[in-house]
Amino acid sequence: MWYRKFGKRALDIILAGLLFLVLSPVFLFLLILLSITHKGDPFFKQPRPGKDERIFNILKFKTMTDSCDESGNLLSDQERLTSLGKFIRKSSLDEIPQLLNVLAGQMSLVGPRPLLVDYLELYNENQRKRHLVLPGVSGWAQINGRNTISWEEKFDFDVWYVENFGLFLDLKILFITFFNVLQGKGVSQTGHVSMGRFEGTRSVKAKISA
Repeated sequence: MWYRKFGKRALDIILAGLLFLVLSPVFLFLLILLSITHKGDPFFKQPRPGKDERIFNILKFKTMTDSCDESGNLLSDQERLTSLGKFIRKSSLDEIPQLLNVLAGQMSLVGPRPLLVDYLELYNENQRKRHLVLPGVSGWAQINGRNTISWEEKFDFDVWYVENFGLFLDLKILFITFFNVLQGKGVSQTGHVSMGRFEGTRSVKAKISA
């Protein structure tokens, strides 16, 4: 209980602060490089629902251009993803700015990933439990398939985490995340540069074990 009330936030502050300090040279290098390639706008910022469905702006390094077609509509993700962006995504370097979200108390190092605001009206009651905790930079779903699993499986993992998280589980997730990042595992679905949209579901399974 102590970890849920105080320890998790303390761990976030300590580890996120240390990680940001260690990664600050990479952060500054990408900040400058992406500022040049994206005309002064290195960050991808988007409203996402956090704990208790409160909205915040998630920060990531930009991996796509803002190119549009003749009608002013954004081109597909595949067309807008740059070569540099592919490398940044593959290495998960685009996630570094989220350490600032963690330090600001909007996210945790571990928790369900914050998804689109549009999805809020599509969740069933069980799926909504994923918003009972702070969203995470990594999570139980991320180390169990990340973007290669279905939405239903992903929400199963998220809800299981909310109901079972603790210090050792969080440390386990962080440890596995480190090695998954090194291997570039589960970044995207086969044939896609990002996860397909969630269209809603009527039911969710409830069978997951650690």
